[in-house]
This record gives sequence, C-alpha cells and structure tokens, in this order.
Amino acid sequence: QVQLVESGGGLVQPGGSLRLSCVASGSIISNYVVAWFRQAPGKQRELVATITRGGYTSVADSWKGRFSISRDNAKNTVYLQMNSLNPEDTAVYYCNTLPADSWGQGTRVTVSS
Repeated sequence: QVQLVESGGGLVQPGGSLRLSCVASGSIISNYVVAWFRQAPGKQRELVATITRGGYTSVADSWKGRFSISRDNAKNTVYLQMNSLNPEDTAVYYCNTLPADSWGQGTRVTVSS
C-alpha cells in the first residue's frame, strides 16, 4: 500500500507561487490516480486536481489557469504548482489516491502580505 507525504507549504505573498510535493513510499506512485485536495478554514475539503496513471491531468474549474499538477516518476512524486496565489488560497493541502485512502497531515499554505 502506498503512503503519501505532503510538503512544500508555507507563507507566501499575494501573487506569489508555490510548488507542493507529494512523495510516495511503499509503492510506485504512477500505479495510482493521485489527487490534490485542499481544506480552507471553516470549509469542507475540496478536490483541486488529479493525475491519472497514464499521466492525464485535470484541474477543477476554480483553479484552472493558475494551478497545475504533474508527476516525476523517477522521484515517485506528484507536484501541485500554484501560481498567482491570493488570500483565498490559504488552506491545508492534501494529496491522496482516488478513491481516497487515509488522510495525512497535509501541508499548510498561507497567502498573506
């Protein structure tokens, strides 16, 4: 069974960029559909982007054009590139397989000046 660990969050100014990493262990990440989710303060967890085993990517409409998902098979890692960040992007970001397995700690992103 694959274990996924998120990293790369932090404090960023509005308009800035961050790249989040989701590193897999215990299995090959390209054997799974992997998704990024986020949970903003006081809100439900939302699906942000997915990447299939074949490498097909999709980003939810709310973030299309600003966020992108990718995978590095050599590093067994899936990334979420986030550009033009705004305060509404402040959230804890999680990666998970689809269907979702147990949730990790996530990585916190704070967008603030």
